[in-house]
Amino acid sequence: MKRSRKTKRNYTYRTMRDEREYGLYWYSGLWNILRPILVVCASLVVVIGLLYSGWQMIYNGFLAPMEPGSTEEVGFTVASGDSLTKVSNNLQDAGLIHDRTVFKYYCDFAGMGQKIQAGSYKLTRGMTMTEIADQLTTGDGNPIVRNITMIPGWTVEDFAEKLASDGVIADKNAFLEKCRTGDAFTDYYYIADVKATSDASQRKYILEGYLAPNTYEVYMDASDEDIIRKLLSQTEAEFPAEYQNRATELGMSMDEVLTLASLIEKEAKEADFTKVSAVFHNRLKQNIKLGSDVTIHYITGVRKMSLTNSDLQVDSPYNTYLYAGLPIGPICNPSPKAIAAALYPDETYVAENYLFFCSKDPESGELYFSKTQEEHDQAVAIYAPLWKAYDESRGIE
Repeated sequence: MKRSRKTKRNYTYRTMRDEREYGLYWYSGLWNILRPILVVCASLVVVIGLLYSGWQMIYNGFLAPMEPGSTEEVGFTVASGDSLTKVSNNLQDAGLIHDRTVFKYYCDFAGMGQKIQAGSYKLTRGMTMTEIADQLTTGDGNPIVRNITMIPGWTVEDFAEKLASDGVIADKNAFLEKCRTGDAFTDYYYIADVKATSDASQRKYILEGYLAPNTYEVYMDASDEDIIRKLLSQTEAEFPAEYQNRATELGMSMDEVLTLASLIEKEAKEADFTKVSAVFHNRLKQNIKLGSDVTIHYITGVRKMSLTNSDLQVDSPYNTYLYAGLPIGPICNPSPKAIAAALYPDETYVAENYLFFCSKDPESGELYFSKTQEEHDQAVAIYAPLWKAYDESRGIE
């Protein structure tokens, strides 16, 4: 059997010129150039098609609105302290997202996990998953919580005034009445103990001294009782077993410790808390009247540095110029440091029997401490003109 043999073409100058210009040689060269380009383009079309199809599957399956075009509002609440996992679960349960896991990982990857804000939101099922995440992290909703602050040294009346001015409570007098009687809070043992005393009815407010200073997060619709209970619970936390044992060592009740702490809070700046505590402890041990100006301030409602004889003679169980021992109850709500100072007075000042102090500078709160009546009287003579000038500068006579 004969094999076919390829015919070998004989090229002349003319035929080669024609083929290069018009024929096979020209087309062959062009094809060699275009073929890899066309292959790349075709591959890109395939890849883009696959990517687009994949994106469509991901978008429709996870990111797209649950009901495209829907404008019906759906209420959604993020409570204070809700974790990202809980928010994700709640969104899927509400029919607002396709997949809780995808939402959670998206927020984590986008750095939104710690930025979701508590509040009441109006969402729609026409929103994409990313739009929902954006709204929850920008806090574009009505807040369901707010912060309230009790400043150390504030009285119940100070606190009520602040709550009312901020719109936290609707009726200041109703709030004060709850604090005055304490009837709704006898499930707290320390309030029950105060209520059980024979002179409880003489107190200005049963709850004075028991509303722990701090900043609290409360719900927007919190009632007066809710707010009060938040502060009462903090007081219990700030008077642990160690303090109970220490109070027993000193022969004092929790109420007496808080009463002493309230005087310390009002009389001194923090640096002098333990020294003032030592003076009061020394006077109590020796049955010397405390003679604390701040108890007169509590009675009259005026912070007056130069007290007159008539001021000192006002008849009240809070008047430590008239009556020996501690006043009938706290005169403000003391800070944790004032409570600690009441329990742990300065040992040196106790040992050296300091019995007096007076203001050196009403503006700075600096105090002068003395051991004897004579030394104290000398200090009063020096600093009394400053007290009078301070009162006059504030329009107090």
